[in-house]
Amino acid sequence: MGSALTTIGLPVALGIIMLGLGLSLTLADFARVLKQPKAVIIALLCQLVVLPAICFGLVLAFQLPPILAVGMMMLAASPGGTTANLYSHLFRGDIALNISLTAVNSVIAVITLPVITNFAIAYFEPFDDRLGLQWSKALEVFAIVLLPVALGMIVRRYWPKFATGMDKPVRIASVIILIVVIAGAVASNWTLLVANFTQLALITVLFCLISLTIGFLIPRMLRVGKRQAIATSFEIGIHNATLAIVIAQSVLGSVELSLPAAVYGVLMFFIAFGFGFLIRDRSGEGAEGVAAPSGAARS
Repeated sequence: MGSALTTIGLPVALGIIMLGLGLSLTLADFARVLKQPKAVIIALLCQLVVLPAICFGLVLAFQLPPILAVGMMMLAASPGGTTANLYSHLFRGDIALNISLTAVNSVIAVITLPVITNFAIAYFEPFDDRLGLQWSKALEVFAIVLLPVALGMIVRRYWPKFATGMDKPVRIASVIILIVVIAGAVASNWTLLVANFTQLALITVLFCLISLTIGFLIPRMLRVGKRQAIATSFEIGIHNATLAIVIAQSVLGSVELSLPAAVYGVLMFFIAFGFGFLIRDRSGEGAEGVAAPSGAARS
C-alpha cells in the first residue's frame, strides 16, 4: 500500500471509526457491565482466552508462513467494533450489551493486543531484525484506539444534541470507510493478496465461523438470554479488521502482516450476514435474559 495511505489514510480512517464509537458511549455503558456481569464475563473470556487459543491451533494446523501466522493472531486479538453493533441491531441482539462490550474491549485491547502480538512474534519469528511490538509502539496503539473514543465521549458529554445528531451519519460513514479501507488494501496489494489468498481464505472463513458460533453457543449453554447471546456472537465473531491492518502497516510497517485481516475483512461481511439469519431472534425470547436498558434505543 502507498506510504501516504499507510501513514495517514489508515490511521485517520480508524480514528473516524473510533470517534464514531465514542459518540455513542457514555460512562453508563461501562457501569452497565456490573448489571450484566454473567454475559460480559463469558464474552470477555471467549474473546480474550478461547479465540486466541483456537486461532493459534488453526495457524499451526494450516502451517501458515510465520508472517501470516502473526497476522492471524493479531486479528484474533483485535476487539469488536461498530460493525458488530450494526449486525446485532439488524438481527435483534441486545444493543446495550454490544455497546458495553465494545467499550470494555476497546480499553482492554490496548494491553491484550500488544501482548498477544508479541507472543506470536516471539513464537513464529517472522522478522529477522525486529523484536516485536515494543511498548513505545504500544503507546501508538493506545493513541489510535482510545484517544478518538475519549474525544467522542467528551463531545457526547458536553454537546449531547450534536453527538446524537452525528451518531447515525458517523456510524454510516464508519461502515463506508471500513469498506474503502479494506478495498484499498486489496487493490493496492492485489498481486501479493492473490499469491496468498488460497492460504488465507479457508482459515479466515473457519475462524470467522468458529468465532460467531462460540460467541452464540457458549453463552446459550450457560443460560444467557438469546438476545444477549446474539450480541455476544457478533461482538466476538466480528473482529476489527481495520485496527489489525493499521497496527500491521502503520505501527509494524508490514503489508504482509495485514493480509489476513484484509482477506477476513472482505469475507466477514457475507459470513456474518448469513450467520445472523440462523440465530436471529424471531420470538422475543430475549425476555428470558437481562432486559436491554432504555439506552439501547439510541443505537
